[in-house]
Amino acid sequence: MLAVDAGNSKTDVAVIAPDGEVLGAARGGGFQPPAVGVTTAVDGLAEVVRRALAEAGIGSVDHVSACLANADFPVEEERLAAALGTRAWGTTVEVRNDTFAILRAGVAEPRGVAVVCGAGVNCVGMRPDGRTARFPALGRVSGDWGGGWGLAEEAMWHASRAEDGRGGPTALADTLPAHFGLDSVYALVEALHLEHIPAPRRHELTPVLFATATAGDPVARSLVDRMAEEVVAMATVALTRLDLLGEETPVLLGGGVLAARHPLLDARIREALAAAAPKAVPRVVTAAPVLGAALLGLDRVRAPRTVHARVRAHYEGG
Repeated sequence: MLAVDAGNSKTDVAVIAPDGEVLGAARGGGFQPPAVGVTTAVDGLAEVVRRALAEAGIGSVDHVSACLANADFPVEEERLAAALGTRAWGTTVEVRNDTFAILRAGVAEPRGVAVVCGAGVNCVGMRPDGRTARFPALGRVSGDWGGGWGLAEEAMWHASRAEDGRGGPTALADTLPAHFGLDSVYALVEALHLEHIPAPRRHELTPVLFATATAGDPVARSLVDRMAEEVVAMATVALTRLDLLGEETPVLLGGGVLAARHPLLDARIREALAAAAPKAVPRVVTAAPVLGAALLGLDRVRAPRTVHARVRAHYEGG
């Protein structure tokens, strides 16, 4: 079996033997069909797959389990599955959104809910009977709020208005530009606009927001609180859709923002989740998402539990 976890920033591929041994693995860049087109994105994926298969000493597999970023609707999963199918990597191909990989990596069976907060925010849920819950997760157009990029943008909005007088005061007006060695928000806006500060560095604003909140700034704290509320809202809706609200159910927290375990955010999520879904069991996922892609594939081919255990032990060091 071929397990693929292709996120926006990196791709991991693993070749799994029938007994659960990992025969080959490779890592590559991000998978972004909306930016480069499906063909180019799959071409990039093909190079990573080629290296993993070469390490395993084989040319193809029985089944491909691919968890891919930007597969936000079932129709996109179907189109990507068709595109991967033309490469003849495996006899059968199943594509899911990459958030499912994080969920499956964190649970012993395909049952639970995962909320991922990285550059953006997303949530999925699943039950062993195949039922799933999901959101489009396309940003504000699909009702989302937050994520690393969204938090950075909100922090800049408040800082800009505080400095020019349109809004109330916030320490963000000092801490955000100071992070880049600048003396004003105006200078920071100019540097970002003219790309004197490269666009990818905008993600550095989010840790500054959390530090400012920890120092007691009410505006920064309000943004952290709202992020927690959004995480809990998504998790609670997913649990409700799957009829899991009344059962003890794992709620996995993943992605860079949640995996960092910022004390204020983590505490607020757990407090709000306990009120909204008392039987939910929150925990941060630390396992590699490609493990989740592999386990989903093993679920699909109905592999024995011993095979699942061997693959998990490989990635978790057990």
